[in-house]
Amino acid sequence: MLKFSSTFYKNISSFAFLFWSCLIFSDSYETNSYNNHGVVGLINSPTARFFNEGVHGLTVYDGTPDQKMTISANPFNWLEGSIFYSRVQNTPYCPETEYEFCRQSLKDKGFNLKIRVKEEGILPAIAVGLYDFAGTGLHSSEYIVASYGIDKIDMHFGLGWGQLNGGTQTINNPFGYLSDRFNTRSDGNKSGGGQFDLDKYFTGDRVSPFFGISYAFNKKLLLKLERDTINTPGTGDSQLVYDARNSDYSFGFDYTLKDNFTIGASYERGNYFSLKFVYKNNPKKSIKTYEYQKVETQKDDNKYTKLIKNLEGNSIGVNKITEGASSIGIELTQFVHQDLKVIERILDQASVDAGITKNIKKDIRIADLEAYSEIDDAFNRNSKLIYERKRSRRLESTTGFRFRPFLASREEFFKGAFLIENNTEYLIKDNFFFNINLKYSVADNFDDLRFRPVDTYPAQVRSDIKKYLVNMDNGILIGRAQFDYHITPKINHHLMFTAGILEDMFSGYGMEYLYFKQNTNFAFGLELFSVKKRDYEWGFGHLDYENTTLTSNFYYRNYGSVPFDMKISAGEYLAGDVGSTLEFSRTFDNGVKFGAFATFTDVSRQQFGEGSFDKGIFFNIPIYGDLLSYTWRPLTKDPGAKIVRRHSLHELLVRFKPIN
Repeated sequence: MLKFSSTFYKNISSFAFLFWSCLIFSDSYETNSYNNHGVVGLINSPTARFFNEGVHGLTVYDGTPDQKMTISANPFNWLEGSIFYSRVQNTPYCPETEYEFCRQSLKDKGFNLKIRVKEEGILPAIAVGLYDFAGTGLHSSEYIVASYGIDKIDMHFGLGWGQLNGGTQTINNPFGYLSDRFNTRSDGNKSGGGQFDLDKYFTGDRVSPFFGISYAFNKKLLLKLERDTINTPGTGDSQLVYDARNSDYSFGFDYTLKDNFTIGASYERGNYFSLKFVYKNNPKKSIKTYEYQKVETQKDDNKYTKLIKNLEGNSIGVNKITEGASSIGIELTQFVHQDLKVIERILDQASVDAGITKNIKKDIRIADLEAYSEIDDAFNRNSKLIYERKRSRRLESTTGFRFRPFLASREEFFKGAFLIENNTEYLIKDNFFFNINLKYSVADNFDDLRFRPVDTYPAQVRSDIKKYLVNMDNGILIGRAQFDYHITPKINHHLMFTAGILEDMFSGYGMEYLYFKQNTNFAFGLELFSVKKRDYEWGFGHLDYENTTLTSNFYYRNYGSVPFDMKISAGEYLAGDVGSTLEFSRTFDNGVKFGAFATFTDVSRQQFGEGSFDKGIFFNIPIYGDLLSYTWRPLTKDPGAKIVRRHSLHELLVRFKPIN
């Protein structure tokens, strides 16, 4: 039998403690931080660290020559994406100085992506990522990085290509041993910006090793040091006009001011100080789970009256109650709770408080559409009506603040408006209602938007957005005013009819059909709309342009270990082009949603111009209502444009689908 000394056991215990410490302290919401580029990292270097799924953040960076704003999100624990808008202060917008808009600093926007290859264990965590991989390529970089933590110290080592390949000491590109094509890196983006350049990724005859550490001094203060390999003149193939480095190292700190707000300061490459402001949020912590509200009832109330009061006191309306031999059927209608599990929890507690012991079968309706039902024909035939709500007209109105951004325009880096928005809904019947959106600009800087779009092919349906924005300060504006009629004529078959002012730029009428079955992961349908272009005054007038669009849609929701939503649509778009759109998204129980899409139509890449095809990412974060809701595109183009609908049938129904 083998025997081990006490020293051996002591070493094993120390190693186990060290391993456990790595997992606890080195990779957490508190000690992870965004770098200058909105990527979890140090100063300019990325790391193999990730926030948990659902976490999102905003980084505002002021450096030399870069000024940058980045929005970051984690749809999954192993995936981080971010979009950025930057201004390069010492570089002209374009060389053609005869154009007025060329006499300003360069504006750029792009997309960053990072994927975890391996989690930390006995060996380090490993991640692969790209900076600016679908933009102009001005900041284009690729990297492989490993991270390993010991207690409050986090250590990182990686290899950088492209804009991260500016170190004074370099090595041969390891991918060059796999294929000679990796030894040559093309200059700039061959597409002119706005599309993927797969042949460029991880190429170049040399690469720069980078490394760095961070130390969590306490819960608020994080110290950082890195070997900074950002390209500067005389190193790599830098297209940005950075000052020549006086040092290979950058150092700085991040300090948490309060809750989710952090300020950072760095001294970069011995040249200059920079500042960074970060907001980050973990919705699973910040958005509270709904708590059941106790409701006062009268002594002489029967159990059904008590049940109705309990449910309505928790924002769930009751249309009908029927009773069978062993079960009670309840037809519910509500618009507040987004999650079927929340509704079931409220219903269970409300039943207990009302003294109901029979099993409850629920029928949930949204706008009188059958969203989810446990009631079948057999139950209906053998049950009696206990209660039915009297139909009444209802008016609901909400008013709040909303931010409308317009970023990286040729006139100025940042444009935006703070709006007061009112949304009013008048229910004529449970399935027939009128909705109006009114907006008033409290403050905006849209007045000097004047530079015309470069491409307007095949018809100008979105690229004239500036003409709408410059009139946003003309008093109260109509954003939407539409009638909606919903009906489920047959089980699993749903219809919506819509007419009025549909969105900021289009009016019209149309219908949607959706086949949606409760116990399947797919749905499909059609949309048919006849639309007219609204005039630039936000009123009831129209321009000459009109079109009829027909689109088929297929939806798939995956509930497995990698949950996601997929939507494939095909048909005619607003500008008359014909094609298809592929969309992937992730929606969380609390309403946070992240997604990406790409659209390909019969408009050729040459006709489309810069970017070659329409693509982008979108997110909705329910902070103070729906204050943050934004769709990012590398470029505002006319091909691939769709009506911005208030909601679709699938959006209404899928949220009540049970997760197996």
